[in-house]
Amino acid sequence: MVGRAARRVDVVTTPEADGGARGQSARVIVRVLPDVRSIDKTFDYLVPDRLGDQVRVGDLVRIDLHGRRVGAWIVGVGVNPPAGVALKALAKWSSSGPPADVVDLTGWAAWRWAGTAQHLLATASPPAVVPPIAGRPTVRPAVVSGAAAPLDVRRIAPAGDLEAVVVAAHTGGQTLVVAPSIALARVLAVAFERAGRSVARYPRQWAIAAGGRSDVVVGARTAAWAPAPRLETVIVVDEHDEALKEERTPAWHARDVAIERARRAGARCVLTSPCPSLEALEVGELTFPTRDAERAGWPLVDVVDRGDEDPRTRRSLVSERLSRLLRSDRRIVCVLNTKGVARLLSCVACRSIARCERCDAAVAQHDGHLVCARCGEVRPVVCAACGASRMKALRPGVSRLRSELEAATGEPVVELTAATAARSAPAARVIVGTEAALHQVREADVVVFLDIDAELLAPRYRADEQAMGLLARAARLLGGRAGGGRLLIQTSLPDHPVVQAALLADPGRLVVDEQARRRLLGFPPTRALAAVSGAGADAFLATLPP
Repeated sequence: MVGRAARRVDVVTTPEADGGARGQSARVIVRVLPDVRSIDKTFDYLVPDRLGDQVRVGDLVRIDLHGRRVGAWIVGVGVNPPAGVALKALAKWSSSGPPADVVDLTGWAAWRWAGTAQHLLATASPPAVVPPIAGRPTVRPAVVSGAAAPLDVRRIAPAGDLEAVVVAAHTGGQTLVVAPSIALARVLAVAFERAGRSVARYPRQWAIAAGGRSDVVVGARTAAWAPAPRLETVIVVDEHDEALKEERTPAWHARDVAIERARRAGARCVLTSPCPSLEALEVGELTFPTRDAERAGWPLVDVVDRGDEDPRTRRSLVSERLSRLLRSDRRIVCVLNTKGVARLLSCVACRSIARCERCDAAVAQHDGHLVCARCGEVRPVVCAACGASRMKALRPGVSRLRSELEAATGEPVVELTAATAARSAPAARVIVGTEAALHQVREADVVVFLDIDAELLAPRYRADEQAMGLLARAARLLGGRAGGGRLLIQTSLPDHPVVQAALLADPGRLVVDEQARRRLLGFPPTRALAAVSGAGADAFLATLPP
């Protein structure tokens, strides 16, 4: 978040402005928000005769503002301007835009994530010019108070029938489905079509969705803003996935936007995930499969305890168990996620990973001390396990590992990282890379996490959940237990809750420990966090209540 409170966009409509025939006169006045990020203010303009009753809340127009012509969104129709102000007329109508309920939602999101409403309105606008939509249905009024609509959190095993669950959640009206990737959105769209539902693929079929001419609207992250005038159900697939969070400011999360949108519309909300986040469990009621069904939906899991290995063997990330698999004819994907993880230190004497005694994250060495990047705890360079004072850095690289694996297999090994994510994964038997490999490879017999400790001990408060999400993604690639796929986890922390949750095919084991730790440290969802920076940060913080 940034160090200022964002201005909310107040949507002003008349009964005629929000749908149906309106018969507006030339003296109708609209309120617009300019598409200029440095202007956080709305302005009033007259609707000229040539536009007639064409303008609606959310439409994109052109206006004359301070000697130049800029784009703008209509955020109010039939408003009362300030007294004694001479109003200009709109210069041009450009395109249909997000409906009134979405415009109002962008104002809430701009406040929630301390961003600009213009940025969110641009995200919610159609990718191309859309002419006026004939017979555009009226959007139901927002729910301001009262009982909350049902919110279901469904834990589905990685190899479970996700498509069947999502299709069955459509019970009428219009269903909005938000997926973490375009590829998964396409799969779900095909599943709905096979079930006899009409589907609008967002954003390409924006106009079809806005006209209410489809049973289902399906898309990736930005589909949370898709128009859906007959909205009855909102479904967020893999709500734990990091891809649902916008990386740019404002860093909105599609899951949270979908929950708020469903609440305002009085619609049912369904969140699915193989390992639901604490944020989802905080607001919804969890349902999960039987133990036998969930266990069958996970592959066989092998845990290699690197702490018990011979020190000479432990210098390499290629364990003896992995060496045996490399000599087989099975297709193997080796994952070493080096992006955005902590620098790990291990004790020279006992080989224990240096961890924070307060929050359990990895610690780094700075100025003769061990410092935790997660909670800021500082302690002397002393091993908590044996009391030794010598540490060594563990910083393996994917490229070096590729050479090591080629030497072990005697055949070419392909490297996959984010830089190669746009290409199709080659048909090599052994692949090594970051988590991008899990998204590019279509099938595998074995997935190996060479050093899951780097994920478990990363200085992020959601490190455990993110590590569990990676393991679930690998499990989905391998398929269920009956398929014979294997998930190999190399770790020095075999008793870690995440490792045990994967080993026992029971993600629920992680929840109790994680909730207690978040509550103790004051992390979300127990409390909200915000990073405030900039020249006026201190002054802004001084205005906040203690």
